[in-house]
Amino acid sequence: MRIIFTGGSGKAGRHAVPYLIEQGHQVTNLDLVPLNYPGVRNLRCDLTDAGQVFNAFSAYAGFDELEPGTGVPKYDAIVHFAAIPCILIRPDNETYMINVASTYNVLDAAVKLGIRKVIFASSETTYGICFWDGEKKPQYVPIDEEHPTLPQDSYAMSKVVNEATARSFQARSGFDIYGLRINNVIEPHEYAQNFPAYMENPALRRRNIFAYIDARDLGHMVDCCLKTDGLGYEVFNVSNDDMSVSLTSDEVIAQFYEGVEVKRKMGRHETFYANDKAKKLVGFQPKHSWRDVLK
Repeated sequence: MRIIFTGGSGKAGRHAVPYLIEQGHQVTNLDLVPLNYPGVRNLRCDLTDAGQVFNAFSAYAGFDELEPGTGVPKYDAIVHFAAIPCILIRPDNETYMINVASTYNVLDAAVKLGIRKVIFASSETTYGICFWDGEKKPQYVPIDEEHPTLPQDSYAMSKVVNEATARSFQARSGFDIYGLRINNVIEPHEYAQNFPAYMENPALRRRNIFAYIDARDLGHMVDCCLKTDGLGYEVFNVSNDDMSVSLTSDEVIAQFYEGVEVKRKMGRHETFYANDKAKKLVGFQPKHSWRDVLK
């Protein structure tokens, strides 16, 4: 597929884009910083500028596309990952404005140009737990996509708004627009770097619901969504199958989720950030685990 990937130079994108290229997709990276990877086509673009977005979505991706003499080819899909990725990086109002405006512009341009597949990055933070002032426990575990979203912070607010925006554009267009509620993205080198501390102090992972998503498996999830048509508007939790701590699920419940409803019997090391829906609807099958690195 001919794809635009926004934010391909970020923490998630710099792993997801190479994965998509390896699957045979042609990828144009829209970012303020280029991604230095063979086969990536880079275009610098400010996504808060609607004119730049519309133009980028309807432009040649490389000189080779001039050769057929048949005009600008059409993009098959948009993957929108670009965002201010967290609170405390920019002022709260800037984080909210940039994330909401850029997502609106991406969806608006995609729908008006007839690009019928959009995959956008939402977040685990929509459930409110990650950046809550104090401790926020979930209403139930494991957390699935039906769990209420009630954030306090500007970043998570922007993601909830983006989901509503995406749902509205899908209702208008009938296109496939899938939102990925991505858990804490972990790069391969971070297992040895960060996870020993999580083994020693599991409370460090409470705000991430004791879950994680390997950046390579996130690329696989994007590819699964690209290959799955006809779902309309959907949101998916995206996580690896196991927890990011060495405790058992029963031990996590006893230490951190006392009084929280446990909706079903959980596996010994099963994630509390349920990914069943992604497995069922798009064939997501994560392959990586910190347990393969740390024994």
